[in-house]
Amino acid sequence: MTIPPHFLAALDRADSSWHPVLIKGLEAIAAADPAYLPALAGDSYLPTELRLFAAFALPLEQVRYVLVGEGPYPRAESATGIGFMDGAVGSLWSDEADGGLSKRVNRATSLRNFMKMLLVADGQLHEAETAGAALAACATRARSGAAIGTLAELQQRLMGHGFLLLNASLVFRPHVAPVKDARAWLPFFATVIDALAARAEQPRLVLWGKIAEQLNKLPAVRAMPQAVAEHPYNLSFIANQDMHALFGPMRLLHRS
Repeated sequence: MTIPPHFLAALDRADSSWHPVLIKGLEAIAAADPAYLPALAGDSYLPTELRLFAAFALPLEQVRYVLVGEGPYPRAESATGIGFMDGAVGSLWSDEADGGLSKRVNRATSLRNFMKMLLVADGQLHEAETAGAALAACATRARSGAAIGTLAELQQRLMGHGFLLLNASLVFRPHVAPVKDARAWLPFFATVIDALAARAEQPRLVLWGKIAEQLNKLPAVRAMPQAVAEHPYNLSFIANQDMHALFGPMRLLHRS
């Protein structure tokens, strides 16, 4: 079964430990719909710059958690190939004296609530008071050097704890219904999960919102340990005790 060279070139972004799995996943897509990959190779999609497999830069044996997103951001500057990591976000914190989170973070609802959840889990915020002066005090401490300052650093901290930041669908096309691409990538996603499930120590799946409902249709997903929560665009995510228990001990915002 021939895989278009376009996708084989994109493997360079992935650690070599993943290459056999990713090729098998592409073959699974081709077996389900032989026309899909050739058509996609000739089309425009996000992420650009052959970053399709960027999430797999983390070696297979180092994966301890799989945080699953729905698909790439629908903006070229934001879609990095890495789930939940918005490439348009630089600084996490406002540079204003009485500011809290940066404007870019505040515009990204899920990231904003994820940040607030981390601060609550760390004891820096109370779940009933996550804005205003309380959040500004967190930013002041962060700017003093006590915390990481950029989303790139947060991504590195997550990967350092063994997070595979994976989207269920690896592409976004504005002229194609997202559900269509998601359906086409399901055999690929199932192949990746099967490879992780085969390890002696299975990683833990972190599933938010409707992703949990959709992916638990796969037997391999149902069989793996999971941490499930509402999607971070819900304000209730900030106070989710299960997420506090998972992320709190990692102290992701602290400088190493």
